[in-house]
Amino acid sequence: MLKSFLSPFLSASIGTLLVLASLSVSFAQVMQSDNYQIQSDSINIGGGFSSSTNFTLESTAGEVGTGISDSDNYSLRAGYQQMQEVYIALTGANNVVLSPTIPGVTGGTSNGSTTVTVTTDSQAGYSLTIAAESSPALIKGADTIADYVPTGNPDFTFTTGAADSHFGYSPEGVDVVQRFKDNGAACNAGALNTALACWDGLSTSQETIASYANSNHPSGATTSIRFRVGVGGSVAQPLGVYTATTTITAVAL
Repeated sequence: MLKSFLSPFLSASIGTLLVLASLSVSFAQVMQSDNYQIQSDSINIGGGFSSSTNFTLESTAGEVGTGISDSDNYSLRAGYQQMQEVYIALTGANNVVLSPTIPGVTGGTSNGSTTVTVTTDSQAGYSLTIAAESSPALIKGADTIADYVPTGNPDFTFTTGAADSHFGYSPEGVDVVQRFKDNGAACNAGALNTALACWDGLSTSQETIASYANSNHPSGATTSIRFRVGVGGSVAQPLGVYTATTTITAVAL
């Protein structure tokens, strides 16, 4: 006998992997042009890079006032050889269970969200991306739910037709990229970040969802990622628990 509800149809776990990456920069004067950026500079009278089969040496000569100095509130790394690596942290990104369960007769919508916070002292800022492990992202064995396909830019409204069965996401936060900003009616337009707006489908390629071009240490910046499944009333979607696994990556620039 066929039950009238697909239970538990969309208690979907969004398994999120955390990936951190950083580049080494210092906090000297930054110089840049349209095509290049010098993160740090050094004025000295000698030194350079030397290598052999077993060793490498990078040296400087003639710098004044170099070394490490610390107090209760500050740390100073003066000189080319004291340059410190960038700090970056990515926290949050818990598994997500979509709710409510979607009825198998009438269809419906199921929602969930997770929140991540990126903190970095990189003066060039950071970039936050998301990618799915599979295509389509939401699967149950051989059964799948299609990735949401917007009409060009992300759709301001998540739209589910009677014959649709799809899975999408929408990022929200102070650092979301222009693609997910809106003017109150359309996405990739204006400077608003309207809640529950600008929906896109996941991809196995990394999609940038947030970025910031400066240090945000120590407060950090939070981005919420909302997930939604819509199933139309005329879709014979097989019952069961569907799972999507995504990778969220924070990179210091």
